Amino acid sequence: MSTPTLPTRQAPEPLAGSVIVSGHATPPPATVSDQQQRLAHRPGVLTAVQSLLTIIVVAVFIVTFSVQPFRIPSGSMEPTLLIGDFLLVDKQAAGGDLFLPSASIHRGDVIVFHFPVDPAIHLVKRVVGIPGDHIRLRGGHVLVNGLSLTEPYAIYRPAGRDNFRDNFPRLQSADPEIDSRWWVRMRKLIDNGELIVPDGNYFVLGDNRNDSEDSRYWGFVPAENIVGRPLLVYFSLRQGPDGDPLALSTTAAAASTGLQFARWDRTLRVIR
Repeated sequence: MSTPTLPTRQAPEPLAGSVIVSGHATPPPATVSDQQQRLAHRPGVLTAVQSLLTIIVVAVFIVTFSVQPFRIPSGSMEPTLLIGDFLLVDKQAAGGDLFLPSASIHRGDVIVFHFPVDPAIHLVKRVVGIPGDHIRLRGGHVLVNGLSLTEPYAIYRPAGRDNFRDNFPRLQSADPEIDSRWWVRMRKLIDNGELIVPDGNYFVLGDNRNDSEDSRYWGFVPAENIVGRPLLVYFSLRQGPDGDPLALSTTAAAASTGLQFARWDRTLRVIR
């Protein structure tokens, strides 16, 4: 698209009997072509505005189709993700869109998704079972297709005994935290004590294995619910005594705390 030319004013017609000032005739007004040449060699506001609009369009495209920010509200993914972490999420992993290709989800990936029970809520968990996998937990540890899954990211903090949580799937009794619809569906997908992950679904768990409500309690994550994969922590706020993020309202407060309101060591940390 051609750049619009700035309007110029026509030079006034010379009056009869030009005035002589200090012995020199008043120089003739500049022609239109001379003014255009000077404007062409001078950086203008229009160029700056065009550059700014280009940056804005690129940023909007990236946020809309490629990455999206999220904040971690709970400790179910500790120590991988902490309460107060702010994430950039790669949305291409969600199956692609009109402009960007999709990327497949693998076992071990951390994903952000719409909670199947309430799609208005976003959750983040780790994929431990992909379509076709046979899943079993024994003593809290995951077995996939009969083999123990190596999980250096998982932690097992002290907790009371829970046969359903630690020895999954278990049909002898229903935990009160289990979604009733999942309890009914799960019974139809168990073969020889193992849960079979159906096509188009994923089985997810929190890394904080004894303190996470995940696929054990409400079921699979459908592929269409997946928003994307977290790429990195771009900022992290420490938590106050009440569990809320610490906030600083003045420069003096920031100086007195030594800028301890943030976990600076987690900034730009890649999520694995």
